[in-house]
Amino acid sequence: MATTLIVYLHGFRSSPRSSKAVMTGDAIKALSTDENPIEWYCPQLLVSPRESMEMVDAQIEKSRADRIVVIGSSLGGFYANYLAQRYGCKAVVLNPAVRAARELAPHVGMMTAYDSDEPFDFRLEYIDELKELQVESITNPERYFLIAAKGDELLSWEEMVAFYPGAKQLVLEGSDHGITDYADHLPAVLEFLNAA
Repeated sequence: MATTLIVYLHGFRSSPRSSKAVMTGDAIKALSTDENPIEWYCPQLLVSPRESMEMVDAQIEKSRADRIVVIGSSLGGFYANYLAQRYGCKAVVLNPAVRAARELAPHVGMMTAYDSDEPFDFRLEYIDELKELQVESITNPERYFLIAAKGDELLSWEEMVAFYPGAKQLVLEGSDHGITDYADHLPAVLEFLNAA
C-alpha cells in the first residue's frame, strides 16, 4: 500500500492558516483513504530559510511515505523548487518567487506576519541562505505544475513562465498574488497530485 506525503509551504509573512493552505489541506484530507493514505504536512516555516529547509528535510526523512509531492506558494514555491530537485519529486508552484533572494532583499529588517501582526526580524544573512537554496534551472519539467497569475502585483508572471520551460502551466488572466480564485483551480492541482 503506497502512501503519499504532501508538503505545503506557505509564502513570506504567511502561515499554515492561509486560505490556500487550509483549502488544499481540507481537500487532501478528504482524498485520503485506507487504500490510498496521504500524509499532510503544512508547517509554520521559520524566518531562516536554511532552518526552514532543515526542518522540512527532517520531516521528509522521518516519513515512511513512498512518494512526496511539494506544493509551494510565493516564497514557498521557491522552496518547492529546491525540494523537488533534491528529492526528485513533483511540485506544484503557485505564483512562485523564482529568485527569492532578489525579491526579498528590499525587505530586510523588522517585518510583521500577515495574519497575526507578530513581529519578526528578517536579517541580511537570510538573503545569503536563500542564495544557497537557489535552483538555477529545473530538471525533469514534467514533475512541475506552475500556476501563475498575470495580475500578480508582486512578482513577474513572465519570469515564472520562463523559469519552468516544458512544465505543465496554467497562466491566469488577471487574478492576483494570493490567487483569490484558487478554489476554481484546486481540482487541477489535485488531478496533478494524483497522476502517477
